[in-house]
Amino acid sequence: MPYTVLVTAPRLADAGVRLLEAANARVHYLPESDPQALQALLATLPVDAVISRTVELTSAAIEACPTLKVISKHGVGVSNIDVAAATARGIPVYVTPGANAQSVAELTLALMFAAARRVPWMDRELRAGRWSRAQDGVELQGRTIGLVGFGQVAQRVARVCLALGMRVAAFDPALAGAAARPADVDCCDTLDALLSVSDVVSLHIPLTAQTRGLIGEAQLAAMKPGAILVNTARGEVVDEAALAAALRSGHLHAAGLDTMAVEPLPADSPLLALDNVVLTPHVGGSTPAALAAMASGAVRNVLGYLQGTPPAPAWCVNPGVLAPAVRRSA
Repeated sequence: MPYTVLVTAPRLADAGVRLLEAANARVHYLPESDPQALQALLATLPVDAVISRTVELTSAAIEACPTLKVISKHGVGVSNIDVAAATARGIPVYVTPGANAQSVAELTLALMFAAARRVPWMDRELRAGRWSRAQDGVELQGRTIGLVGFGQVAQRVARVCLALGMRVAAFDPALAGAAARPADVDCCDTLDALLSVSDVVSLHIPLTAQTRGLIGEAQLAAMKPGAILVNTARGEVVDEAALAAALRSGHLHAAGLDTMAVEPLPADSPLLALDNVVLTPHVGGSTPAALAAMASGAVRNVLGYLQGTPPAPAWCVNPGVLAPAVRRSA
């Protein structure tokens, strides 16, 4: 019997579509980014699996679909999925680790370079007919980048920064118990220790109860004068009002942000009034290559689970719902 899969977006990359077609799956798409519309679809369609993009998958939506068996995130951040509600129903929630890591790492580097040398400001000045030559850019060789979180994205960023001649520091609680710490990386035991030595601070952590607002007024004040903040993780990790104040005062040289606490960014955001902020609209993992990898990974997750060949347990964010034999495998 063919499976019914709901994609919470108007489209899915061809790589994923082809896998669904090969499985003769019935595929439905959410035409608009509306949680209520998603709930209505789940209440009326016999959906077996959800591939979750950016729209919020609420507890009400999950409870509205009695046939729902598995959810896969199109990416790794599950802050828009009510995992607790899925767990209560015994529904596993999978992710696609590493699928967009290279693209996010490359945008991290792009934001760092653009912020360090004030590239967007000079571009705007030239287009306005002014020959404004910023000569206060930060040369990065010999500087220290501090990575908050040391997963696949941060590790890729670290390799490039080391090749540039930068020093690399990292803070990640997982490193404390690691059998072997990464070579050429100074592993800090606390966030404060990392902030105090970093000329660039780059965030690579998921949004959780513990990380929400992690970078606030005190942490920004603890950063080195003239430092740069880069965030390609989740906007809610940073207190944006405090960040705007630190940028406005000149305590921080610049910031490069791909994620914001509220998206789309409100027109009255203080970040929009600052020349030393580089902004992109949450596109770190949105290259064709990354979208194809996430789509195919998410499809393989849900089809594998439904067909009795589930993904690696490490890819499940609520492994307690898995059968014991599945949890022990791989």
